Amino acid sequence: MNFKHKYIFLLPGLLVLIGILIFPILFTVRLSLSSWDSFYPGLDFIGLENYVRLFTDDARFWESFFRLSFLSVTTVFLQYVIGFALAHMVWKDIAFQRFFRVLFLIPMMSTPVIMTVIWRTFFHESLGPLNDFFSLFDMTPLWLSNEYLALVTVITVEVWQWTPFMFLLMLAGLLSLPKEPFLAAAIDGAGPIRKFVYVTFPLMAPISIGAIIIRLIEASKIMDTIYVLTSGGPGTSTETSSFYIFIKGLREFQMGYSAALSFTYLIIMIISLTVIANVLVKLFIKKA
Repeated sequence: MNFKHKYIFLLPGLLVLIGILIFPILFTVRLSLSSWDSFYPGLDFIGLENYVRLFTDDARFWESFFRLSFLSVTTVFLQYVIGFALAHMVWKDIAFQRFFRVLFLIPMMSTPVIMTVIWRTFFHESLGPLNDFFSLFDMTPLWLSNEYLALVTVITVEVWQWTPFMFLLMLAGLLSLPKEPFLAAAIDGAGPIRKFVYVTFPLMAPISIGAIIIRLIEASKIMDTIYVLTSGGPGTSTETSSFYIFIKGLREFQMGYSAALSFTYLIIMIISLTVIANVLVKLFIKKA
């Protein structure tokens, strides 16, 4: 076969890459340089006006971004700690080991939107079973009407939904660890805590970094939970960048401006995740 003919087989994959990745990004950039809205649809060129508006006159976007950052870091940290703890527990020889492995994966296997509706009913101020319990102590917390409790509610649902994913990655990593370091630690008389600190945790560093980055990428795109659970409320207290872009683009139909928001958000997230990845590498590898 001619060497040049080999490139023909790369063509389908290249076309798919262009169709689902490169073209949408390029079109988003072009759209962000237009004033396309519900009154003037079209790609009329207006330069950097949308970006100037974003950086000088849209505090709401930056508030939603910092709120998203807080939600992402908090939920992923809790998912990592809980997921690692559960994986470490199941990794050991305990009774009903297989049962617990399946049980811990159930939240992840459920449809996020459906489970969020169930959680919304659970946290309902007047109909939810949680407040029925608190009413026994003359308390009725406004879970979805108080800005701080609404944020706690979103974090709770996200942690419950995606901790199994972290659990699965951590368990796979633990099962792949070599046995020799643990045998050497046992011979040296190391207890369970010292084994975890000086053997298990360092060996799990590469897997931990990968798991945290994967979950940060997914957490930065949180939309369905916010949409179903709080719709960004009360007020804008749980509004994230994705939900704000959705409002500007598909509710107010400011397509040009929402494209500018999307592209700016993409660049910021790429830079932020790169920095976080480098910090995690230095932190985990140094401890290893």
